[in-house]
Amino acid sequence: MINVDLHCHSTVSDGLLPPSDVARRAHDGGVTLWSLTDHDEIGGQAAAREAAESLGMHYVNGVEISVTWASRTLHMVGLNVDISCAALTQGLEQTRHGRLARAQEIGRQLALVGVPDCYEGALKYVGNPDLISRTHFARHLVESGVAKSVSDVFARYLSEGKPGYVAHRWASLPDAVSWVKAAGGTPVIAHPGRYRYTPLEFDALFDEFKSLGGDAIEVVTGSHTPDQFREYADVARRYGFRASRGSDFHDPAEPYTVLGGLPQLPADLTPVWQDWL
Repeated sequence: MINVDLHCHSTVSDGLLPPSDVARRAHDGGVTLWSLTDHDEIGGQAAAREAAESLGMHYVNGVEISVTWASRTLHMVGLNVDISCAALTQGLEQTRHGRLARAQEIGRQLALVGVPDCYEGALKYVGNPDLISRTHFARHLVESGVAKSVSDVFARYLSEGKPGYVAHRWASLPDAVSWVKAAGGTPVIAHPGRYRYTPLEFDALFDEFKSLGGDAIEVVTGSHTPDQFREYADVARRYGFRASRGSDFHDPAEPYTVLGGLPQLPADLTPVWQDWL
């Protein structure tokens, strides 16, 4: 049975390792089909593919697109995309625009509650300043002793309603799906268990996604609990979605995102990669 990981991050967005090192960790973990899916950026794809193929892994191009839906942020992975597609590259460039201004405002908001110099601190963790994110702030706050963990930072400072949260308008769902489809790829709703939508909102999300041509969701992911593996397997069955699997790897210190260590998909689901090998 092949070992698949179709959701990982590198220093090109908010991961801690360069693409080639992520490839090695995937290979060492037994992964045989891999994709690097940095946030709103495909600049690491050539290095990821070269490293993966040199190690004997199958590789598909990937990206994770930030989307605003129902006034909240969700993520959509695009898999097996043509990275030379103008619609995709231009759409991602538009989506990246504004991250820097948002990061500076996060720094200002945190200073107002007694946590100074956070923007400057976050920059130390950024490989690509155009992709500075809340995760970079979280790493700085943990390193400086303000919080015990990245999850603690988000709970206290960076999630909606907290003092360092700054809303941002990302891509629309129709646009994100259209960019991936134009690039010949497959749109996938990433880690649906992380979103704070009501059951009615989830139904509306999945209905709209399917109507736009989206036909896959992540079922087994490092961002889900075992109960959520089962819950979103049921969603995939109900909607006829294909299923994806990926660690959402960012940091070697995160024990729940071990590359290659996830359970397999339920046998009755159709894998998103079914026709790629």
